[in-house]
Amino acid sequence: MRILLDGLLPRLFPGLPFLCVPHEGKRDLELSIPRKLRAWREPGARFVVIRDNDGGDCRTLKAALGARCKSGGRDDVLVRIACQELEAWYLGEPDALADAFGMEQLRGLSGRAKFRDPDAVRRPSAEIEQLIPSFQKVSGARRLARYLTRERNRSTSFHAFIQGLDTLAAALSAVPTCSPASSREPDEGGVPRQHPIRDAP
Repeated sequence: MRILLDGLLPRLFPGLPFLCVPHEGKRDLELSIPRKLRAWREPGARFVVIRDNDGGDCRTLKAALGARCKSGGRDDVLVRIACQELEAWYLGEPDALADAFGMEQLRGLSGRAKFRDPDAVRRPSAEIEQLIPSFQKVSGARRLARYLTRERNRSTSFHAFIQGLDTLAAALSAVPTCSPASSREPDEGGVPRQHPIRDAP
């Protein structure tokens, strides 16, 4: 996810500063949310939490993540769920897959019944590996970051994420930006270190 967002967001949101904070799995993310939110002291910073659904109930998961954000003192966090996995966003744009991997046969993927609703595919990562035997998660994310678009993607969860960032970016543009001296992220010991103004754990 971090590799994808580091490449994708500058293309779709040019000029918007952000920082992706990776975690060691979903449990680490969930447990660290309140602590990170309480420790972050930068005025005006906004937060986005995104994780895979992995076959769960997306509404229940979103509510649980929102509750963790509130326990960290923030009720303005944008919470988004990739259904069922990040790879559904790739299946949502066959042309991006074809361009990224040089496989023209992938362009017709959306015509196959099982891929018409990419968010309904139970294990998108397994489907991607069958379609593209050489696919690897990190290098694949790096490639797809150069090709995914707003206009062609058919993943509902992808569009929910992008539309949420549209709203967030508009809100950030309406307030003065922080000075470089105030752009700091607390490390594990509470000592601040410099960082851009937005976190996307």
